[in-house]
Amino acid sequence: MNIGCSSSQDNDIAERLIDSIGSMGNVVIAFSGGVDSSVVAAAATRAMNRPGRGSCLAVTARSPSLASWQAELASRVAGEIGIAHDFVATDEIERDGYVQNGADRCFYCKQTLYEFLQPIAVERNAVILSGTNLDDLGDHRPGLVAGNLADVRTPLADLGIDKQTVRGIADWFGLSNADLPASPCLASRIAYNVEVTSDRLARIDAAETWLRERGVGDLRVRLHAGELARIEVMPERLMDVVELQQQDSLVAAFTEMGFRNVTLDLRGLRSGSMNEALVTLSSMQVNR
Repeated sequence: MNIGCSSSQDNDIAERLIDSIGSMGNVVIAFSGGVDSSVVAAAATRAMNRPGRGSCLAVTARSPSLASWQAELASRVAGEIGIAHDFVATDEIERDGYVQNGADRCFYCKQTLYEFLQPIAVERNAVILSGTNLDDLGDHRPGLVAGNLADVRTPLADLGIDKQTVRGIADWFGLSNADLPASPCLASRIAYNVEVTSDRLARIDAAETWLRERGVGDLRVRLHAGELARIEVMPERLMDVVELQQQDSLVAAFTEMGFRNVTLDLRGLRSGSMNEALVTLSSMQVNR
């Protein structure tokens, strides 16, 4: 069920979310600083401030796949919400299933995350919550399987709250990241079957930081075999990237970072574009 949401409904849906989380007792939230987990954290904080309720803690995984700006964002947004916040260092980069970067990479990433969160939850007699929303259920997200195996609760999806509704609730909560574009982990930028390494993750982080510092906000730098960088930006920003090459020698900067070739995707930014090959392959198999 998709709730849908107008501004007049934000309050009612937010209250339902608060009540739902409040009935769970103590909670530990897998917190990225993105809008989904922030809404869950904000609702949990409001729920736990009511008499007789439990406690809440937001935990952010710190690893090479976390973009440098996202760590600061998570700390800042947690402070705005007023929720206790910790970082935990995770070791997915040392796990073969993750490094090999097959179509199930996200499973190993989330499996690792929840393995590190479970002792924290046990110590606090708490359940683990994620920011999975209704729209996530229709995408290629093997991490959801890891969440199910670890008994992670998904209050947004369980209430039929989609991404648009999440943003409406975030705005009603007054969260500064209500309109923040989605920004999955850096490993999602690496083409499937190209190994995930700390060096490649750092290179992607450096390249995206270089572009952000020059005013290009919503973007991805995808890494393909042969250390090829494929830049995705919103269609209206394509010429801005071309101008960066002319003015600031973008290619020279990326080459210094370790990329061998640099391309600009004229189709523009597409969330989950690395999954397009998986969809094509699946269609070919069905039609054989």
